[in-house]
Amino acid sequence: MTTNVPDRLAVCPAPDPNPRAPTRLRMPWGAVDTHAHVIGAPPEYPLIENRSYTPPPATGEDYFRMLAATGVTFAVLVQVSVHGTDNRLLTDMLGRYPERLRGIAVAPHDLPEREWLKMKEAGVVGLRLNTLSGGGIGLDHLDSYEALCAELGWHLQFLTDTSRLDPVASRLSKLRVPYIMDHMGHFAVSDGLESAGMQLMLKLMADGAWVKLSGAYRVSDAPDYADTVPFAQALIEAAPDRCVWGSDWPHPAYWGPMPNDGNLLDLLADWAPDEAIRNAILADNAHRLYGFPDSPVVGQE
Repeated sequence: MTTNVPDRLAVCPAPDPNPRAPTRLRMPWGAVDTHAHVIGAPPEYPLIENRSYTPPPATGEDYFRMLAATGVTFAVLVQVSVHGTDNRLLTDMLGRYPERLRGIAVAPHDLPEREWLKMKEAGVVGLRLNTLSGGGIGLDHLDSYEALCAELGWHLQFLTDTSRLDPVASRLSKLRVPYIMDHMGHFAVSDGLESAGMQLMLKLMADGAWVKLSGAYRVSDAPDYADTVPFAQALIEAAPDRCVWGSDWPHPAYWGPMPNDGNLLDLLADWAPDEAIRNAILADNAHRLYGFPDSPVVGQE
């Protein structure tokens, strides 16, 4: 895992400007990128003071160019931590592309009801709790967020690592709403398949968790991320109907060699060699969780 993180005010790299199509797999219609961010530029979209990193702007236009290059139809935009609970850029993008996009918001638990309803109308389908980045909202009000999601028909998304999940694992297994773990649980593959973190992830999945097969470069020690293969395969085997794929574009808070999104998609050929399972990960599972159309009603941008 990359641990050489510079000062939070040092601007992290921009994404690869030349995304390519995957070459080792055939993309199904309706493929979904379930994890991406758009990032605005100050002063219109201020960066919060207590952020953990400083990213360059990442526009919706650049993101749609990546989707077109890789053959991905739909996408889920996740509120980026550097904008805190200011979801304006997120909801603006959702409003512009209501058929193609869904959103995951970050918001205080005590917002007025009208604010929650406005977000739902915009296309928000879940809330993100984040214990790793400045600007995120932790687990202190989990009960309130669970109740909100149950009322709104949303799910919960967790950006955390397995060491912080252990104290609340039994609580998660009793959630009344679906919940999903970012970046394969954010454990270090160097700890091994039998590590406590990996075993906790497998237990959570057996109890109903979803997982995003994303962020391979965040947990890997290998240049080609080959060391992630047995871990991803174990997660898929545990619950193939609750695994989804995400690019994590524009790959913020990462200072290693910037991945190409086509390479990240090609990794799925090793993670899920069976095409039917792979297509479920890329399309069917995500359609079920995020509520995308099941027929081609939109064109590529």
